[in-house]
Amino acid sequence: MPRAVRIVEVGPRDGLQNEKAIVPAATKIELINRLSDTGLVSIEATSFVSPKWVPQLADAAEVYSSIQRRPGVSYPVLVPNLQGYERARAVCVEEVAVFAAASEAFSQRNINASIDESIERFLPVLERSREDHVKVRGYVSTVLGCPYQGEVPIADVVRVARRLYEAGCYEISLGDTIGMGTPVKARQMLAAVADVVPIDALAVHFHDTRGQALANILACLELGVSVVDAAVSGTGGCPYAKGATGNVASEDVVYMLHGMDIATGVDLDRLIATGRWLSEQLGRETNSKVARAAA
Repeated sequence: MPRAVRIVEVGPRDGLQNEKAIVPAATKIELINRLSDTGLVSIEATSFVSPKWVPQLADAAEVYSSIQRRPGVSYPVLVPNLQGYERARAVCVEEVAVFAAASEAFSQRNINASIDESIERFLPVLERSREDHVKVRGYVSTVLGCPYQGEVPIADVVRVARRLYEAGCYEISLGDTIGMGTPVKARQMLAAVADVVPIDALAVHFHDTRGQALANILACLELGVSVVDAAVSGTGGCPYAKGATGNVASEDVVYMLHGMDIATGVDLDRLIATGRWLSEQLGRETNSKVARAAA
């Protein structure tokens, strides 16, 4: 078990990107500022994708330019290609993330490109980032199942993760996009990837569609992973997967870790308060069980 875990808060980007009603830029900015006050050190701020495909994040430049960036806190943004990277750099972004799927069917349906084509699209981003001294994080989605092809062979997950790591991503986040995973499968997948990518360079990203996220995280912690993606208030979902609910709630992850004497540096009370505030802005109840119990 790790003694400390870094939470990568993905609520402002992955949590909000599929909201049907446009969330005002001012709300996104305040959310990030509130999260910065909780002790989190990694907060994924937004995504510089085409507004045509993700209208919710059309205000990426405005949001990033307006947040109060704290020393010691990273605010990575998602970029799909060199054009998105250049837009991000125009507002002084210092860390970016790129993404690929482990499922060929998902890649085709999601971005209309094969896995290899998707990687080719962002290789120029990695080249430019080295010149600019910008860190790049890599996401691999559908690592434990795909809404179109079902099972995803572990060998495919390993292949994509290795390509991203060898291309220059300092960290690879393994995402159970539609929440199909169970602890044994999650552990097997992580162990296989850890044979080709150092465990210190791996993170896990679980959605809680079937209530397995915390159990899956625990199974991966036991293999030594020490970076966990989560979204405050359990926001998020996948528009390409029927019934795919949000990311695991950051509040629930922090509560579990603190109960295991694993340090996070996060003030849980402030995190719960931020999640409640966000739920009020979105007009619905929080998806965090810890927050509900503390009400």
